[in-house]
Amino acid sequence: SSSPNSPCPKHRRSSRRSRGSWHRNSQNSQDSQALLALGQFQTLPLEIFHMVLNYLSVKDISTLSMVSKTISHRLINYISTSSGTRRLLLQDFHNLELPGRREGTSILEHYKSLGLLLKRCTFLQPTRDRLKYVHKVLSGVSCFKLSGCASPLNCLGLKCYGVTPLPSFCHLQILTAGWDELECHRVFNFLWELSNLAKKVQTVVSSKAGSCRKLELRIRLYCRRVLLNHWTHSSDSAFWLTRILKPWPIVNQARLLYILFGPVSSLRHVVWWKMVEGPTDESSLKGLAEAIKLLYGTEAREWTADDVISLLDELAVVPQEWLMENNARLLLLSGNNICFTFLASKAVNGRAVELARLVVFMALVCEKDRYCMDWTVKMMQKVCEVFSTPWERNNFLQCLENVFAHMLMDTLQAVLAGGHNEEDSSFINLFHLVNAQANFHKEILYMALRSNSST
Repeated sequence: SSSPNSPCPKHRRSSRRSRGSWHRNSQNSQDSQALLALGQFQTLPLEIFHMVLNYLSVKDISTLSMVSKTISHRLINYISTSSGTRRLLLQDFHNLELPGRREGTSILEHYKSLGLLLKRCTFLQPTRDRLKYVHKVLSGVSCFKLSGCASPLNCLGLKCYGVTPLPSFCHLQILTAGWDELECHRVFNFLWELSNLAKKVQTVVSSKAGSCRKLELRIRLYCRRVLLNHWTHSSDSAFWLTRILKPWPIVNQARLLYILFGPVSSLRHVVWWKMVEGPTDESSLKGLAEAIKLLYGTEAREWTADDVISLLDELAVVPQEWLMENNARLLLLSGNNICFTFLASKAVNGRAVELARLVVFMALVCEKDRYCMDWTVKMMQKVCEVFSTPWERNNFLQCLENVFAHMLMDTLQAVLAGGHNEEDSSFINLFHLVNAQANFHKEILYMALRSNSST
């Protein structure tokens, strides 16, 4: 006979059946809730649901994804199907207009809507899972890869990749909008590793200038179209530019900045020697100036004034020492604050001759580019206040006049050596330099007379 303390087998079997019944009831309850979340769609077979989606725009589908978690999961499954992929992942990146759509409906707008859809569908997932999912969705599009398109200059692939979901998800701007900085760091690191950018950047910054022209072009296009060009707020642009530059030493930062924003040829290859061989125009320096202003602004918290000054110093010798006129023009385009900080650093460090040359060339640029000369005079006056002793200030002013005199003599000798052809560049340089000196001293006299009259 069985012991009175032994468990009853019948009772144990009943317990297992009750537990199994509870799990089944719980699962059935969850399934019922999921079906209820589908609303009227619960009566439709999956194939019919997908057919209905084909009649909706991508923007409408993204709105539908917010109805419920169950609907969102169904849409995720739809995106992964062959029909969903064909419908959503358009790959005609060499035509501006979408086939069969009204005029003005661009493929960029399509991918912007797709980015919103992917963002909403993956809203409840951790960042790591969102990145992996969107990468899986978009990994089959060759034009989204750094070296995936045979004709990158005429391709909208990278622009679409940068204007939708995460870096690996076609529209970085839409997917990361509103994210905190830590999440954006994860996104950048994911994209950096995925595209093997570190190795490629290391190749171009350590190679001879212009020896990797195709790779330089692809890095420029990828970084600007995917990471930089789509932001409306300067703080966002500064954040992503900082992520690109900060991993590298200051020398490599300067070379990479030149690759990204320096002048390019008609074939979009970086023109390395333009700053070295002769004076250049504003258009060749505007991109670099805008980038410098981004890094100097209050939004770029990881950059100090000394960092930006060091970057400017390094940039001025990429690939060799620039003409001083091009340095002066870059400073003018970079704005008052950067210009003064840079000049003041020369004054503090006792580099009076170099400071004097910069001021003279700034006066020459103002004359050539038709800026107000009083700007240069006021900047010089402000810099003079940085000197700690009257002797240092007077020494700087003497260096300034010496530079004017030496430049005039050198330019005059070049004119005499080349004859009296008025079309000769030396003659034109002499014309501008004489006018620059006259207007510069005229503004100083005006300033002195105003000061005397006020006292």
